[in-house]
Amino acid sequence: MNIYFAGSIRGGREDQDLYSLIIKELQNHGTVLTEHIGDKGLTAFGEHTRTDTEIYERDMSWIREADIVVAEVTTPSLGVGYELGQAESMGKRIVCLYRKMEGKILSAMLSGNSKMKIYEYKTLEDVKQILAGVL
Repeated sequence: MNIYFAGSIRGGREDQDLYSLIIKELQNHGTVLTEHIGDKGLTAFGEHTRTDTEIYERDMSWIREADIVVAEVTTPSLGVGYELGQAESMGKRIVCLYRKMEGKILSAMLSGNSKMKIYEYKTLEDVKQILAGVL
C-alpha cells in the first residue's frame, strides 16, 4: 500500500517529532511516499534542494500514486489543505488525525466534509489504534 502522509511544513514545524512517530507507524502498513515530512532537518522554510514547482509536481504525482492519504491536521497548513482537496478530487481515501486543543478548532472545510474521515486523538497509542483500524 502506498501512503501519502501530509503534515505542516511552512505552516509550522511544532509537531515534527510527532510526524516522525506517525510515519514510523505508517511504515508498518505500507510504503510512506512522504517520509521527509518527519525529517528534523526540514524547517518551516521548506526544502532547499528543489524549486516550488518541483515540489508541487512531485507531491501531486505522489498523491496520484497513493492508495490512501493520511494527514495530521492539528497545525493549520495551506499546503495540507490543498493536498486534501486534490486527494478528494482524485477519489482517494482520506484519513485526518486531529488533536483537540484549547483555543483551536478544526476547519469546517474538513470537519464538515463527509469524504474526510476525521479521527480525534490524544496520544500516539490512540493514533496506532486508529491506523490499525483504517489501514
